[in-house]
Amino acid sequence: MKKTILLAAALCTTPAAIAFSAPVAAQDYSKYSDEALKSELADIADETLAVLVPMRDGIGLSTNIYTPKKGKGPFPVILWKTPYSEHDIKGGTLRYAIKAVQRGFVFVVQNERGRYFSEGEFEILGKPQSDGYDTLSWLAAQEFSNGNIGTLGCSSSAEWQLALAGMDHPAHKAMVPMSAGAGIGKVGRFQEQGNWYTGGVPRSLFIPWLYNVDNPLRAQIPSGLDQPTRARIAAYNSLAAAKPKVEWKDQIRHLPPADIMSDLGEPEGTFDTLIARTPGDPAWREGGLYHEDMGWGVPSLWFNSWYDVSIGPNMELFNHARAAGKDKETRDNQYAVIAPVVHCAYSKLGRDTVVGDRDMGDTSFDVDGAIFGWFDRWLKGDRKAFPASTPHVQYFNMGENRWKSAPQWPPATAITVRFYLRSDGNANSLYGDGKLSTAMPPADEPGDQYHYDPLNPVQTIGGGDCCNGGIVIPGAADQRVIEARNDVLVYTSDPLEAPLDVTGFVDAVLNISSSAKDTDFAVKLVDVAPDGTAWIIGDTIQRARYRDGYDEEKLMNPDQVYTIRPTPMTTSIRFGKGHRIRVEVTSSNFPKFVRNLNGGGNVATESKATVAKNEIHHDAENPSYIDLPVVE
Repeated sequence: MKKTILLAAALCTTPAAIAFSAPVAAQDYSKYSDEALKSELADIADETLAVLVPMRDGIGLSTNIYTPKKGKGPFPVILWKTPYSEHDIKGGTLRYAIKAVQRGFVFVVQNERGRYFSEGEFEILGKPQSDGYDTLSWLAAQEFSNGNIGTLGCSSSAEWQLALAGMDHPAHKAMVPMSAGAGIGKVGRFQEQGNWYTGGVPRSLFIPWLYNVDNPLRAQIPSGLDQPTRARIAAYNSLAAAKPKVEWKDQIRHLPPADIMSDLGEPEGTFDTLIARTPGDPAWREGGLYHEDMGWGVPSLWFNSWYDVSIGPNMELFNHARAAGKDKETRDNQYAVIAPVVHCAYSKLGRDTVVGDRDMGDTSFDVDGAIFGWFDRWLKGDRKAFPASTPHVQYFNMGENRWKSAPQWPPATAITVRFYLRSDGNANSLYGDGKLSTAMPPADEPGDQYHYDPLNPVQTIGGGDCCNGGIVIPGAADQRVIEARNDVLVYTSDPLEAPLDVTGFVDAVLNISSSAKDTDFAVKLVDVAPDGTAWIIGDTIQRARYRDGYDEEKLMNPDQVYTIRPTPMTTSIRFGKGHRIRVEVTSSNFPKFVRNLNGGGNVATESKATVAKNEIHHDAENPSYIDLPVVE
């Protein structure tokens, strides 16, 4: 082990900072009130509010348009599309509107179909393959527009852009998707269907999210009103529903999961449709998700983060766009920035950044400079605005706490170092005998057993998540409380004699058996500091019935050994000298993931829990291991 680590521990140098064009002096608006910023926006922009942009089926999408008062049009356009109540523009969207108008862009905010002042019925991502295309066509034809349109947004405001990129609209010159994982259906090794699943296990975040967003019985204003009247109504009535407060930490435990909304008195809606689908259901192709066979037509600047809900699919799609773009220009103009923050928290980058409970040091990055340099390049034709020397991948190496760069993801210098799960049969808890070793196990090494009780699941503490009603606080957090449990297997390396940089996709392979017909296996990568603090780096999970793919469910025979390969984790972390690498294995990660009740039936509708006796095998014939991409 010593020899392998020393060979892999050479340090990478930090790239020089990239200077993006700044035609307008940078202004920090973070400490201004929304009211002050609205006044600023009114001073610099002509506002046309609550315009109904017509779609091909006659539905109108309510749209606010902010046109620069200074400068001679027509102007390039930046489109921000949202399911949220942003006609009363505020927060980050308001700040981007001001910055865009100051730089000579028209800034457009549009409600998705079926949301607030837009007509029609709500569908997650708002039919991007038709509504997005029709909106671009309408904007390109307006007098204020020069025909060059960019799309911008984070989370839901980014996710709809992905399928639109597959449409290759001639006016869609550039895009900036930020934290856009829930827009991805299937790409490469990831088949998460908009983050609804990980490894075939439903994520809980959509339960509180849809409770707040999906309103089948929503209030609407009368049809046929003219634009000034609609704008006046929007000025004093947001149409936002004020639903009863839910204690989600309690409600999330309700069984069966399929009834969790109806138990709150909610009418049938989007949740009921999606919870009934399996990961391989063809219906996932009918909505607004991007799938890998759709092509890619737009130069893109991607912003992702290590403690987000779906860093893996995002980076897989980035690689896919670089390989599958419609032409060389598109393929060559895919750039990614990966920050050490949680979902859509790029404004938090700066000095003394703390993510969860871990100090990341100085994470400063010129996010706005990159975004507007990118749009200047593609919407205004200023090739110097986004330098050709910009690295294709800029990522923050946690632990070292430095920005680094590479021409590709993962870096070409990454080599695979395999660590085997080892023990004498008692890896249960932090106090067991589990070890990580580069040495192969012998033929007679015993496995590790534990009992998984769905009614006493292992708690989620930190990690990557978002938008979940407070049931999980994302970020770096100490895992020792979890590791004290007897149903958590803990495998730890010896202290490192030199730093080890792990950057890329992290793959785990487990040989398992169970007394149950079906159960889950959760894996976690942990950085153990010299003082014992066990920082979560990444996690993943796999439902056993989907071990051979998502198109067919295969239940297990009791105590038969099967091989499972959970969805890869994705990270960049320096395990410092004296630190230890740790892997946890168990069968739940709740409430982040919906529990498997071990019955082998429809998990969404099951209510009866069965305790499973699960085993991780790690002998020479059935090794279990984790492959780390180590950057030399």
